[in-house]
Amino acid sequence: MSLYRSIEKERGWVDFQIESFNHFVEEGMQNIINEIETVRMNPELGDMKMKFGKVEIGSPTVKEADGSTRQIYPNEARVRNLTYSAPVFVDITPIVNGIQEKPEKVHIGDLPIMVKSKLCSTHGLTDKELIHNGEDPKDPGGYFIVNGTERVLVLIEEISPNKPIFEKEGDFISVRINSERSGFKQRHIIERKPDGEISISFANIKKVSIIVLLKALGLETDKDICLSISDDPRILNELYINLYQCEVSNSDEAIDVIGRKLRVSEDYRIERVNQILDRYLLPHVGQETSSRMEKAEVLSKIVKKTVMLALDMIPQDDIDHYSNKRLLMSGELMGQLFRSIMLGRWGLLAKMNYNYQKLVKRGKKPSMQGIIEANAVTKQILSSLATGNWIGGRTGVSQRLDRSSYVKTISHLRSIISPLTSTQEHFKARQIHPTEWGRLDPAETPEGSSIGLRKHLAIMSEITPGLPEKENERINKIITSE
Repeated sequence: MSLYRSIEKERGWVDFQIESFNHFVEEGMQNIINEIETVRMNPELGDMKMKFGKVEIGSPTVKEADGSTRQIYPNEARVRNLTYSAPVFVDITPIVNGIQEKPEKVHIGDLPIMVKSKLCSTHGLTDKELIHNGEDPKDPGGYFIVNGTERVLVLIEEISPNKPIFEKEGDFISVRINSERSGFKQRHIIERKPDGEISISFANIKKVSIIVLLKALGLETDKDICLSISDDPRILNELYINLYQCEVSNSDEAIDVIGRKLRVSEDYRIERVNQILDRYLLPHVGQETSSRMEKAEVLSKIVKKTVMLALDMIPQDDIDHYSNKRLLMSGELMGQLFRSIMLGRWGLLAKMNYNYQKLVKRGKKPSMQGIIEANAVTKQILSSLATGNWIGGRTGVSQRLDRSSYVKTISHLRSIISPLTSTQEHFKARQIHPTEWGRLDPAETPEGSSIGLRKHLAIMSEITPGLPEKENERINKIITSE
């Protein structure tokens, strides 16, 4: 028992969730705002731009009926059925006709605050101070309070991004790689038929020859392609059928072949293919035209390993191996939601442009705060937390915290859900994998249709946060090319 007490005191049961949220509010939110940089309003109504700057998050507050605002603690939010949230401000600088004006601090919405995080009113308080403010010193935190209801963001299990996974079924081989960069994900499927033909599918391109794609990226001759893939005669012999069937001789012809698969007009075809090659093909490697040769090198290594797997020179990957999986914590999930609300098709930026046009056409001079709908951002965040419906079609991400007992509360805060549907068999995914030993509890899983798909962390396991984004990208490139 003393061991568990020491773990609770030194590490905490849900510190990984709290640290993940802290990273989101300290760095993640600012990184998303930095992606926006400058927003240009409708040029037909004048040369007006908005430059987004520093993000600032206040402390949890409540607005009373008389209009006053004061600090609030979690327990008051529970008792009064309030949302435990803090205002988010962004420095926005208007640029009118090329002249930069004075920056304004604009309220863009309210962010629900995780209990026990750095922004929480209870952060840094002693046990006596917590009791004085009506708080439980033993409360683990790691959850949100929305309209008085405690909501937890459960851990989401997903396939490791930016890592090719090779699978073999008979003579048919498939390689999947979920390429991710700055919250943008693109799934790639590379297939090798029994006759040796290799094709790739990604974005709106379906089953284009891998050789055509390599030539479009800049490896124009068969010799360049062979040297890039391997110098082993056995591998090159298996590659021959792909070279033989490829009828394009240079990069321009390859781009035209890919464009015909997109079924777009000839005038727009080249531009569209170039956009797909740069933005949607392996975005984790790079999203600039200068990254094309690097992408060609990565694809060449994947082709090499695909042929090696066909020749039984290497074993196939086990997709259920836990090294091929990652867990999404509260910070990553909140980051996905915030990015969607800010940068999505119907997000804040699109509404800003609409509001700007509406005010200008009425002959009014729009203010920064008048253009931004802070309430809309707040409502979208609260809606996802209250219903559990997340971006990407995920459901059940946010759940009502189980307060039946202290043990059940801790268990719920450490629960993991799989993205696989419970209505299908998924026998292998439901089985206990040897690599889960010491990481997941083999016994704590519900009976019935969700068995093996809803899991819990083992009592002494913890989640490592990973490496900084730039270092992670560098290592992912090495892993992909090996």
